[in-house]
Amino acid sequence: MKTQNQFKRFVNTFIVLILFVTVSSCVTGKEIIYFQDEPISKSNQMDINPAITYKPNDVLFISVGGDKDAVAPFNLPAISYSASDLNANGQLKMPTYLIDTNGNIEYPVLGTINLAGLTRMQATAFLKNKLSEYVKNPIVNIRLINFTVTVLGEVKAPGSFTIEDERISLTEALGMAGDLTIYGKRENVFLIRENDGIKQFTQFNLTSVNVVNSPNYYLQQNDVIYVQPNKAKIRSASYNQNNGIIISAVGTLATILAIFFNLCSE
Repeated sequence: MKTQNQFKRFVNTFIVLILFVTVSSCVTGKEIIYFQDEPISKSNQMDINPAITYKPNDVLFISVGGDKDAVAPFNLPAISYSASDLNANGQLKMPTYLIDTNGNIEYPVLGTINLAGLTRMQATAFLKNKLSEYVKNPIVNIRLINFTVTVLGEVKAPGSFTIEDERISLTEALGMAGDLTIYGKRENVFLIRENDGIKQFTQFNLTSVNVVNSPNYYLQQNDVIYVQPNKAKIRSASYNQNNGIIISAVGTLATILAIFFNLCSE
């Protein structure tokens, strides 16, 4: 009788231990969802999607066409100094211009010119005007090299993506990330954008066809898209995968001890 009581106490202790391990490993939604501490204030919400403008740290490729001899001084040569100057296809990288913190680039002959805050069309017209003093009917081509968007959260392939041109929609960005997983919350897709050093935010509801009419449907460089996990994902995250192993091991040990106690009581 004493042995049986000891065994019962032992089993109860193990049950309490299992419950403790299970409960202590639970994860709440607040521990896995991004950007949830405060509601978005009116002052930080985006109302319109302004035209893409050049900003500090943007990298531009600029070429000038026209009379070969006349435009030569305004086109930097593609010269390789090391293996790092070659692109993935083994070709020479084209020279680029980095917009500095003051919004300027150093351009051949023209010197310091400010391009920050200009759209592609405005920057093209500005350079054409400057170059017209040296070249008859110059043809200016400007391309933003480091146009990237970042997609995080419940998508199949999160990451940062470089865009070949200067136009990408929300759905195209999600497509590049492999689309939402089954656990992605379609009603709450989060967009973070920086304008003039100020972080701004908005949300999309992908279950509505009207999402394509959003003024921010077309993204800008350095935009961040975050797909929030749904309740099913949060519940699955709250279950520690090691719990099954622990419970199985404890159950096996309890069985062995039960056999041991029965043998002792005979």
